[in-house]
Amino acid sequence: MLRDVKHNISDGLLGFPKPTGDGLHIKIGVSPVVSDTPITILGSMDAATIKERLGLSPLADATMDSVLAGANRIFCLPVSATTAGTVGEVVHTGDGGGSMTVSGSPHNAFSVIFRITAQGGLNAAAFVVSIDGGYSFTDEITVPMTGDYEIAGTGLKVKFTEATEPEQQPSSFLVNDTFTFSTTAPTMTNGDVLAAIEKVKRFNQEFELIHIVGASTPSLWIAVSEAQKELMEVSHKPAFMLLEAAMPDDEDEDLTDWALQMETDRKKVKNTDVQVCAAWGRLVRLDGTTQVVNLAGLAAGRYAMTKVSVSIGKTRTEDGLGFAKSRLLELLPTGYDDTIIELLDVAGYLTFREYDGLDSFYVYHAKMMSPDGSDFRYAEDVRVRNKIIRETRKEALQLKNDDIDLEDIQGELETRAKFISTPLDRMVKNQEISSYETTVLEGHEDTFLEDETMRVKIRYLSRGYIREVEIDLGRAPIGE
Repeated sequence: MLRDVKHNISDGLLGFPKPTGDGLHIKIGVSPVVSDTPITILGSMDAATIKERLGLSPLADATMDSVLAGANRIFCLPVSATTAGTVGEVVHTGDGGGSMTVSGSPHNAFSVIFRITAQGGLNAAAFVVSIDGGYSFTDEITVPMTGDYEIAGTGLKVKFTEATEPEQQPSSFLVNDTFTFSTTAPTMTNGDVLAAIEKVKRFNQEFELIHIVGASTPSLWIAVSEAQKELMEVSHKPAFMLLEAAMPDDEDEDLTDWALQMETDRKKVKNTDVQVCAAWGRLVRLDGTTQVVNLAGLAAGRYAMTKVSVSIGKTRTEDGLGFAKSRLLELLPTGYDDTIIELLDVAGYLTFREYDGLDSFYVYHAKMMSPDGSDFRYAEDVRVRNKIIRETRKEALQLKNDDIDLEDIQGELETRAKFISTPLDRMVKNQEISSYETTVLEGHEDTFLEDETMRVKIRYLSRGYIREVEIDLGRAPIGE
C-alpha cells in the first residue's frame, strides 16, 4: 500500500454522558392490554395517548400521575388481573318507565352516568354517557334497537329495557333521566405481581425502581422484598420497589390506631430497597379528572426528574419539587395530620405533608423499610448506592478474563481498580457523592493463583442533607 495521509478517529473525547438508568422506572399494574414486555410511555404523550396504549386501567392512571410529576420515560408492564373488579347497583333517577342492567368485568374503577337527552323507547331515545363521574360526556347516542350498548374500553355492557306496558313504552326514557353506577378496579394477586417481576429479569434496559400499582398488604411487601433480593443478586439489577399502602376505608376509624397498626405491619419487612407510600390525596389528574389516589405515582415522577443524590422532599422553590394545591387539592384521609404523619415517618413509610409558610405539598421524607441501624434509610441513600453498583459493574465486566503480570499482582490490580473507579469520578464531579476511596485488598499474592479473584473495597462519602433547621433567636443588648 502506498503511503499517504491517514486519519484515525478518536471518539468519546467530549465526555458526553452514557445511559445510566437514572430516573427510569418500571410500572407493574392491571391493564386489559396484553404484552410480555414493557410498553414505553414518554412524558410528551398526552392523557388520550397513554390511555390508548395502556387501556382505561389502573396502570394508565398511575402512569399519568408520574408523567404529571415529571417522568420523561416509563416502562409499563401490563398484568391481566386474577381478581376481577365489581359492578355496583344501577340507580335510576327520573320518571321514565325504562330500566338498565350492566354486565361484564370492569377494567378500572369507573363512576358511570347515563343521561337521557331525547325521549322515547328503543331506537328513539338518546343518551350521553360519562365514565368519570360527569367530568366528560360522549356525544349523543341513539338507544340501539336491541337495547345493547358497549361502553368502549371499559369491559362493560349495558342493556336498556323499555317499560313493560305498551302505552308506556314511548316514555320509557325521558329527558334528564339518569342511570348511575360505579365499579371497582380489578386487582393483582401476589402471584400476579411476582410473575411480572420474573418478566423484568429478561428486560435489558437499565432502570432505577419498580412501582407496583395498586393498594397492597404486608404479605405482598414481604414477597416483593424477597423478589427484589433475587433481582439484585441473581439478575444483577439493583432496583428498589415502590409499593402503595391501602387507604383506611372506615371514615370513623381512629387514624392513630390505624397508624399504630401500620407501624406493626412495617416491622415485617426489613429491606433497604423496599419503599411503601402511605400518603393519599385528591388529585386533578393529567386527563383533568379529580380522583382520590395513592401518591406513589407522583413520587415516582419526582424520582424521574431528580439526580440520584437529591431528596424528592427538597423544599427549595426553584427546584420545583412541591405539588401545587391547584393540582393536589388536599391530603387524605381526613385527620391525616402532623401526628399521624410523624408516626408513619418514624415507622419508615414514604409520607407527604404541608409546611406553614409554603404554598405547596411536599414529600416529607422518602423513607425506606430499612433494618434498624441501616446506613440506607432514605431513597436518596439507596439511589446513590445502586447507581454505584450499576456503574462499577459495567467497568468491572471489562476486566473479566484479563491477564496480569504475576510478578506484580498488587500493582496490576491497583491499575485496574482505577479503571473500575472511573464512574465514581463522574459522580463526584456531578455532586452525587462527596468523595470516595478505592482499595485493592492486600494478600492477593497468596490466593490469586488459587481463586483468581480480584478483591476491591470502595468507600464513598455521600452528600449531606439538612433535615431540620434550628435557629437561636434573641435580642442583642445595647452596645453590642
